[in-house]
Amino acid sequence: MGNSCFGKRRRTDHAYGPQVPQNVNSRGEEAQLWSPVPRLYPDRPHNGIVMLRGSHMFTCDMNYIWNMDVESLVLLTLKEIRRLVDNNQEPPLSIIRLNEIGESESGWVQVVQAMISTIPMDDPLGPAVIALLLDECPLPTVETVEKLYDILKPSAELAQEALHLPAKHRNFTCILGCVAGILAGLKSVELLKDSVLEYLLTLLDPKFAQEVVLFALVALEKFAQTGENKATIRKSGIQEKLMELEKYQDSSLTKFREVGFCAQWCLDNTLPIDGRTLTFEGLSMEKCNVILNDHDVSEYLKISADGLEARSDALSFESVRSTFCVDEGTWYYEVLVLTDGVMQIGWATKQSKFLNHEGVGIGDDEYSFSYDGCRQLYWYNAKSRPHDHPQWKPGDIIGFLIDLEKKQMVFSRNGISFPPVNDVFQSVCSGFFAAASFMSFQQCRFNFGMTPFKFPPKVPFKKFNDYAFLPPEKKIILPRFQKMKLLSSMSISESSCSICCDMDANAKLVPCNHGGLCMDCAVQVEQCPLCRVKISKRIQLSPADPGLYQDEIG
Repeated sequence: MGNSCFGKRRRTDHAYGPQVPQNVNSRGEEAQLWSPVPRLYPDRPHNGIVMLRGSHMFTCDMNYIWNMDVESLVLLTLKEIRRLVDNNQEPPLSIIRLNEIGESESGWVQVVQAMISTIPMDDPLGPAVIALLLDECPLPTVETVEKLYDILKPSAELAQEALHLPAKHRNFTCILGCVAGILAGLKSVELLKDSVLEYLLTLLDPKFAQEVVLFALVALEKFAQTGENKATIRKSGIQEKLMELEKYQDSSLTKFREVGFCAQWCLDNTLPIDGRTLTFEGLSMEKCNVILNDHDVSEYLKISADGLEARSDALSFESVRSTFCVDEGTWYYEVLVLTDGVMQIGWATKQSKFLNHEGVGIGDDEYSFSYDGCRQLYWYNAKSRPHDHPQWKPGDIIGFLIDLEKKQMVFSRNGISFPPVNDVFQSVCSGFFAAASFMSFQQCRFNFGMTPFKFPPKVPFKKFNDYAFLPPEKKIILPRFQKMKLLSSMSISESSCSICCDMDANAKLVPCNHGGLCMDCAVQVEQCPLCRVKISKRIQLSPADPGLYQDEIG
């Protein structure tokens, strides 16, 4: 299956869905040749988009789908994807059809051109659906992408077209970033042509729509993940452009703020400048007692230097918990929504798992509960139910209140509270952290009480920041290159956890009886890292006597 122009076969060649027509002739009649169409991730939980849960019957007839043009299939996917909310539901037929079309070199180019020309600027799921469809199609070769270049002819001159066709160039830059992330190494180097670099650099100008600037910046960051590309991009003079864009970091306009965040992230992590003060070095964190925990986060989430803002530009479903948890009383925190796509924000215990590549985040197990303002859903134990709150918009303030005596959670939007929920208390009643999961290209900012709340509850409550404590060294979010340098210089004890290399290995995995992990890391894995046996129980060993058991978690 697949054309020789592609570098990989579809990941699910072994699993098949319904029998569907493979070809349709010029008169719209079904061809006689039929073949099974693979399901996308048949055994996987949702990833924030592919398996969006609920009960929804496809309204489009299969024959109708197979007769649709590619542009219509892309628009139908945008429509169907937000209505799919069932963990066990088949993906939309439009995705299956687009995946099949993308099997050939010409088909892949056709699908990409359709996404560039049809996905509108105002759809919050647009860029994420681009990432999804590219991730599902077979990998293109360099030659296939170059054929796309031949058609679109990226250049500094073409970039000027973005002034009156912003959607086209937002979509194209988004595609360039996704392809650069998927085709790493030498292939990524081959794809960063001089003309492509000039095109992306030209778009780093505030005169263009901020979405265009943003995705040009993200694309350059993805290309810079390869060492040779990083050197090339450095020589282009990009740092001066980034320093200008960084000034938008605290803008009251959310789209500008996204650009400022990504520019600052690049300067701190990907393309640092000699002599420039790193952001964390210039911050005063004296009054801040709670941040997002950069030691309790999935691998690709970006956390701001002050630890209060997070963003994902990855294809996976990235999650994070706060540094402080609550066991009793009534507590409240707020989140400023900066993007209006898929995020699941709420409360999670330490037992809640972050499985970013499997699409498991907050609300996807029995130990967490989340609010999704894009799809207008509550999530608990990998199941959703709708709420009738309006869809969130950039600039909205979402309030999160938990009352551990009454065993209820109350969510609010811009000061308007909604009926309490109590699902998660069936499984756990204490140890709750503020937590969130992010689909691609999503961003928000947390307020744990260091600054006044915009919409404080009318009931008595406690602020995280008033009761938490963090030593100064725990308030520092190191840039990734410094973090790697620090890790390489550390001496690791033989008794340390083999995953975090920080805590003592005090967990025993059942049934295989292997160890080597701390309890915090043990609850985050489903299979033993050594033998790949499914874990049924985790036993915490006594530090004084490893033969004694202190606690166990299923």
